[in-house]
Amino acid sequence: MVRNVGNVDRIARLILGIAVIAAGFAVQSWLGALGLIFIGTALVGFCPIYTLFGINTCPVKPNRA
Repeated sequence: MVRNVGNVDRIARLILGIAVIAAGFAVQSWLGALGLIFIGTALVGFCPIYTLFGINTCPVKPNRA
């Protein structure tokens, strides 16, 4: 997996993930578990949906040897 999520995007995903989980607890809904997806992509630095659309917010380009 090549990183395609930049630092600003990772921080935003982490904050959004925490907010979604907190909202899920507040309304007592399992939908808060969707926040784990945001946190997971923030920690790994890879988003499969970005790959489908050709988006790359990571400033470091991979070396192609």
